[in-house]
Amino acid sequence: MSIPNIDREHLETCAREIAAAGRALGALGWTPATSSNFSMRLDERHAAVTISGRDKGALTSADIMVVDLDGQAVGSTHRPSAETALHTQIYRLFPEAGAVLHTHSRAQSVASRLFAARGSVRFEGWELQKAIAGCTTHDSTLELPVFANTQDMRVLAHDVERWLDGGNALHGYLIDGHGIYTWGKDMAEARRHLEALQFLLECELDLIQLRGALQ
Repeated sequence: MSIPNIDREHLETCAREIAAAGRALGALGWTPATSSNFSMRLDERHAAVTISGRDKGALTSADIMVVDLDGQAVGSTHRPSAETALHTQIYRLFPEAGAVLHTHSRAQSVASRLFAARGSVRFEGWELQKAIAGCTTHDSTLELPVFANTQDMRVLAHDVERWLDGGNALHGYLIDGHGIYTWGKDMAEARRHLEALQFLLECELDLIQLRGALQ
């Protein structure tokens, strides 16, 4: 990858990190049927993102491309993931964000449908809430919004901004019938957030089933 004004070494490092994350998450079954997309910030104007349609569980550096923060391809004729605009929105909204992960695990997808009418999933009292940056105690509420699904990324982006305009914290979000978006200052933190939210969603779904069985 040789693109003007882009640090080639940094780009290669990010591409390898994205590919490694994709293989790891694919092995967990969280990226079925070429779904999901991943990215990392390269600088204040560019990000590295997965190319559309690639098997995320078998990524290599060749499956990663560069876009600007308007989501436009840079130095490539490949098409970036369809939801690239949601990645670049996160980089614009959160200057500290260095990596964005979007996956489609079964628990994420089921929870997105189950909690869609409520508009969010509220986690309270779980020790693992502290895995999310800024959450320092289990004695708190962590809210994960659920936005309606649409093929129009502008609508989803507007929903994200409306949530923030309401004074709400945002560490990630679900899309109804779809999956989850989360991010972090680097790939390690983004993966920690993803794994923590996955665990918390699984716990909430288990509680719902167990409470039903006990009634």
